[in-house]
Amino acid sequence: MHRGRASITSTAPTNIVDARFDADCSIFATSTPHGFAVYKTNPLKLIRRRNLTGTISKILPLHSTNLIFLVGGGRNPQYPPNKVILWDEALGRVVGEIEFSEQVRGLACRRGTLVVALKRRVVQFEISPQGIVKTREWDTCDNERGLVALATAEGSTLLIMPGPPGPNAGHVRLVHLKPCPPKPPPSPPPNTAPSKESTSSSSFAPPRDPVSIIKAHTTSLSCLAVTRSGRYLATTSSRGTLLRVWDTLNGQMVREFRRGADQAFIYGIAFRPDEAEICVWSDKGTIHIFKIHDSEGAGNRVSAFSSLSAYLPKYVGSEWSYAEFRLPSSSKHIALSAASAGTVIQAPDPDAAEEEKATVGWIQVSLPPSIPPPPPLSSSPSSKSSRRPSSSSSKPGTPQQPPQPKTEYQLIALAFSGGWYRLSPSPSSTTASSSRSSSFGESGSVGRPGFFRGSPSVASSRPTEKGKERAHNQERDEGKARRKCQILEYKRFGEWDGW
Repeated sequence: MHRGRASITSTAPTNIVDARFDADCSIFATSTPHGFAVYKTNPLKLIRRRNLTGTISKILPLHSTNLIFLVGGGRNPQYPPNKVILWDEALGRVVGEIEFSEQVRGLACRRGTLVVALKRRVVQFEISPQGIVKTREWDTCDNERGLVALATAEGSTLLIMPGPPGPNAGHVRLVHLKPCPPKPPPSPPPNTAPSKESTSSSSFAPPRDPVSIIKAHTTSLSCLAVTRSGRYLATTSSRGTLLRVWDTLNGQMVREFRRGADQAFIYGIAFRPDEAEICVWSDKGTIHIFKIHDSEGAGNRVSAFSSLSAYLPKYVGSEWSYAEFRLPSSSKHIALSAASAGTVIQAPDPDAAEEEKATVGWIQVSLPPSIPPPPPLSSSPSSKSSRRPSSSSSKPGTPQQPPQPKTEYQLIALAFSGGWYRLSPSPSSTTASSSRSSSFGESGSVGRPGFFRGSPSVASSRPTEKGKERAHNQERDEGKARRKCQILEYKRFGEWDGW
């Protein structure tokens, strides 16, 4: 019996138009050409979705409330691109709109405040149950990307944007607003004391004479970010090679990191909630993670010749990321999802990965407590010392102290092709130990980027050509192993989950 040949077609790819986390990275909102949805960040869970006939180009949730800011765009916009729509997901309808005479290019929000970035203006609005009120407005230089950022912690005041009109496109303007109101208590309020993390994040207060302008770069800005407390801000330029961290108290540069040697288009910057690390991602499809402050573990990579940076080009003394992750291409997502749950999935070969647009946020995850192994039994049972209980051992009936819970900061990467990645930037124990002997540097060199304590024989000896090649290959292999993040979990979102 002759049967017709069955045709096999590939799964329709997911097209994420925009995806953004809320201020705490507890939820994120995403839009596709067919609507928008709100997800719980970790574990990934679809909270609500809304089907539309048009496209939403920009979507921003207001913390964990029911209010979402929408801007239309694309070939078939759901709303005009010169309007900001206030959508109440609890009511399932539009509750307000703000119209401008030009296209909306960027949004930023905190509790009670919305900031809209236009091409040469930044406008602030106060949002309350009584309505929407325009409060302030600032002129800026050309801001095609709509760069604007707000500190969102309780009591924070900082708003950052590109500098005023003029030839200095690489300047950043700092504006201090009213303190951010606290999070409304739940009903009924719990009978617990506030956590240390919530109180410390809002302890930063602006100075009496705050810095208003920071000369960040000589070329135009490509990305801005600020910590939740408003203490630090980060900038990148249109070249996309350097990431600079600034102290908003005195306007001085704290650290300068090198993303890469070639030019790149920076998509975003994200500070870790405790302000100890920072990550940046670009059109190269790579997420780079840097340490801002000294801490345990592997530090930022530095060149073996960084001690000679005073006599060599500035490139030699740069600090490079201590960990990185290359987003797999869309064709590899099916292979990743086939892995069994609970296993650690290694990232594919970075040389085979394609460019991938994404947005990244930090989360804090509780780790299972580690139970110490029981003491080994003595091999000589006739020994008196083996039968005699030690003074340090617990007596029968003494309650054991429960192990202290541990937490770890991890990354959530949302690929615009529909991939949800939970990543661990912390190197393994074997990786961390090998990094201390790597010629890129060691953990002790984080605070002093020009200091190297890896292999003292580099400058004193003259190895043969084979020795040089062998050392170079070892350095390359150790560097790759040390700076590779682990994929702890992979899922698909967007139209993959039943839209």
